[in-house]
Amino acid sequence: MIYPKIPLAQTVTQLCKAKNIKHIIISPGSRNAPLTIGFTNDPFFKCYSIVDERCAAFFALGIAQQLQEPTAVVCTSGSALLNYYPAVSEAFYSDIPLVVLSADRPKHLVGIGDGQTINQKNVFENHVLYSANLKLDLKDEKQVPSHQELPIFKNLEDKFERLLGLQKDIQTHNEETINTAINFATFKKGPVHINVPFDEPLYETVDTLSIVPKIIDLEVKPEIIEDYLLQSCFEEWNAASKKMILVGVSSPNQIEQKWLNELAEDDSVVVLTETTSNLHHPSFFHSIDKLIAPLNDQEKEQLSPDILLTFGGLIVSKKIKQLLRKHPPKHHWHIDRKMANDTFFCLDNHIKNTPNEFFEVFLPRVTHYVKSNYKSTWTAVKQHRTKRHKAYLETIPFSDFKVFSKVLKTIPERYILQSGNSSTIRYTQLFKLNKTVEVFCNRGTSGIDGSTSTAIGCAVAKNRATVFITGDLSFFYDSNALWNNYIPNNFRIIIVNNEGGGIFRILPGHKNTENFDTYFETNHDLTAEHLCKMYGFNYETAKDEDTLKSALETFYKDENQPKLLEVFTPKRINDEVLLNYFEFVR
Repeated sequence: MIYPKIPLAQTVTQLCKAKNIKHIIISPGSRNAPLTIGFTNDPFFKCYSIVDERCAAFFALGIAQQLQEPTAVVCTSGSALLNYYPAVSEAFYSDIPLVVLSADRPKHLVGIGDGQTINQKNVFENHVLYSANLKLDLKDEKQVPSHQELPIFKNLEDKFERLLGLQKDIQTHNEETINTAINFATFKKGPVHINVPFDEPLYETVDTLSIVPKIIDLEVKPEIIEDYLLQSCFEEWNAASKKMILVGVSSPNQIEQKWLNELAEDDSVVVLTETTSNLHHPSFFHSIDKLIAPLNDQEKEQLSPDILLTFGGLIVSKKIKQLLRKHPPKHHWHIDRKMANDTFFCLDNHIKNTPNEFFEVFLPRVTHYVKSNYKSTWTAVKQHRTKRHKAYLETIPFSDFKVFSKVLKTIPERYILQSGNSSTIRYTQLFKLNKTVEVFCNRGTSGIDGSTSTAIGCAVAKNRATVFITGDLSFFYDSNALWNNYIPNNFRIIIVNNEGGGIFRILPGHKNTENFDTYFETNHDLTAEHLCKMYGFNYETAKDEDTLKSALETFYKDENQPKLLEVFTPKRINDEVLLNYFEFVR
C-alpha cells in the first residue's frame, strides 16, 4: 500500500482509521497532499472530491447527520479553511460530529507574506468542541537539524520548540491531541478542528508505515440522576395539572415508543411536536403555529403550562417561544446530556441524560395521573383548527400555501425529506406528514446556506430515496452543491420559486417599493433550467394546480438521473394567503 512519507500525515490517517472515520471529503489543494495521499490510497476510507469547501463541509454534515458518527473534511491552507465555517457552526449548534482537517504551513512560514497563508490556529475556537494544533515533524528523528538546515526563526520560542522538541515528544503530543479531538467529536457530538502543519516536500510516498500511533479511548461514565433532583421533579410533576412536553429537532426512533404511549395516557400532559421532531402519536399536537397563532391573551394564559419539559434540538416555532416567554411556566426542565438553552427564560433544571434514560427512572414513579382537563382543552383547539384548515385550502388560489399542501401529500412512504430553511420549514410545519417520512433541516443556525449540499450528503449516506424542498434564494445560493459526482438517481429537488425572499413580505415593512424589492425581497428572474442541464438533472416545471398535479404524478418514479421540479408561484399574493390563514382558522 502507498503511504505519505511524512510521519504526521501517517499519524492523522491511521488514527482516523482506528477511530472508524470512514467518510472523507477532500477539496483539492497542494498543502493537504500528504493527507490526500494517505486517505485515497487506503481502501478502508470512502473518499469524495468536492471542489467548493463550503459545499464539501455541508455535504459532510449531511453524511454525519444521518450516520451519527464523525465525518472528516480535508482542505489546503489559507482561505479554503474559512469556507468550512458555516457548516462548522451548524454542526456546533446541531450536535453533529464533524472533523475538520486543515493543512497548514509551518510556523516559520506564517506571517511572512507567503500566499495561501492565514492564522489558522484556533480559527474556529468559538464554534468547536476542541481545537487540536499539531506540531511539525522533525525531518530526521535521529538527529536535531544542523544549523544550516534551520530556518530563520521569528522568536526564541519557535527556535527552542524546534530544537528541543525531539520527534518522540512531538509524536506523543500529536497522538494525544488527535485522539482527544476525535473522541470529543464522537462522544460529545460536535465539530472539532485539527490543524496539521506540513513542510515540503509534500508528495513523497513510502510502502510501509514508519509509525504506529497509540489509540486512546475516552472513558465515558453515564450521568446518574441525583435522588434529590429526581424527588424534586417527581413532587413538582405530581402537583401540576398542566404539563407541556415540547420536542425540538430529533432523529427518528430516538425515543422508545413505550414512553410516548405512557405520556399520551396522562390527561394533564400535552406533547407538542415539530415536524423536525420525528415523533408521532394520535394524541400529540403537531403544527404548533396553526394551534396557537390565533389565540387571544386569555386563551394563551389558559393553555400555558405549569411545567415545561423539553428535549431535542432547537425549536422552529416563533409562536410557541412568544407564548412561553409571555406566560412562563413555573418550572422548565430540559433533558440533554450536553447542554440546556434557556430559550424561555425560566430554565431551572438541566437533566444531563437522554430522554430514554430519564423516562426510564422517572415515569415508573408516576403511580397516578393528576385529574385535569388540560389535554382535552388542547384537543378541542386542535379539532377546530383541523376543520378550519381543511376549509381554508378549498378557498385559496394557487400560491406557496397551496403548493405545500399538494406537494407534502405526495411524498412516498419511507422517503427522507430534507427541508430548506426560512419559509420552507415554516410552511411544512403547518401540515401533518406521513409518519413514515423522516424529516431533517439545518436548524442549528437556521441559515439558507448549505441546505442543498446537506440534503445530497444525506442521500449519499443513507442510500434511501430523498426529496429536498427549498425556496429559490436558498437553492441558488447553494447552487454549487450540484457540482457533485455522487448524487444518486433517486434524489429529488422541489424548488418553490416566488422570485425572491417571499418570507420578508409577511414581516413589517413597506412592501412593493424599489428599496424593498431590491434589498429585502431581492427580486430576480432566475430559473434552475440551465443548472439542471449542466449538472445532469431531469428538469420539470409547474405554474398552476393542473401542471403541478401532472408533474407530481411521475416525479418520484425511478429514472437514470436525479430530478428537479421548479414550481413558480405568484409572489404578490403569497403573504396575504398565509396571513389570512391564521385569521381564518381562528
